[in-house]
Amino acid sequence: MGALFSGIDRNILTGMAKPRKKSLSTRRLLLDAAFRAIHRDGFQAAGLNAILAETGLTKGALYHHFSSKMELGYAVVEGPLRDYLNDWWLRPLEDKDDPLQALALVISTRLKKDLPQMLTLGCPLNNLAQEMAPVDDGFRSRIEILYRDWRRMLAKALRQGQHAGSVDTAIEVDTTAAFIIAALQGAFSQAKNAQDMKIFHQCLMGLNDYLNGLRP
Repeated sequence: MGALFSGIDRNILTGMAKPRKKSLSTRRLLLDAAFRAIHRDGFQAAGLNAILAETGLTKGALYHHFSSKMELGYAVVEGPLRDYLNDWWLRPLEDKDDPLQALALVISTRLKKDLPQMLTLGCPLNNLAQEMAPVDDGFRSRIEILYRDWRRMLAKALRQGQHAGSVDTAIEVDTTAAFIIAALQGAFSQAKNAQDMKIFHQCLMGLNDYLNGLRP
């Protein structure tokens, strides 16, 4: 660290870093447990005691990081729910010359692994939007940021596909991106409500036909 810290014991500096690292890992542990509870039960039904029981942490640890359940919920949107969106739908489309094929691959790959849970519980982003956007503007505005980023990323990918010749240049990419997302979320909602794989496959077949129609 140079002359500035030359007179300070290195062990002291190392010890200063450990509490912060532990604090960050505790926060993440709480967020991940809260994300799973909210996906399973919904935000309003998710219990703090159940979250703490899963993590083995105390209420003191929870309230050290989050002043209220609402603040915890907002942090879930900005943290694990953002990670879900990035991992599932955004990163796989980055720098792809054929975004339609990339999107089809995302759906087939992800759903082979995660479909049983998604069929039972639905999409965590869609669930939370349906539950909380009508009743709390803090949730609504944070969730809309995620949807906005999803629309923008998908529109950007479609535009790149147009330049590469894999997507019809006649389509309006912003409108198309919004419709594709609506179709995906509608498929999850119908499948969750019906608890029927057949409904989900019907939705995906319709989406597949639509995507094929976007070819030049």
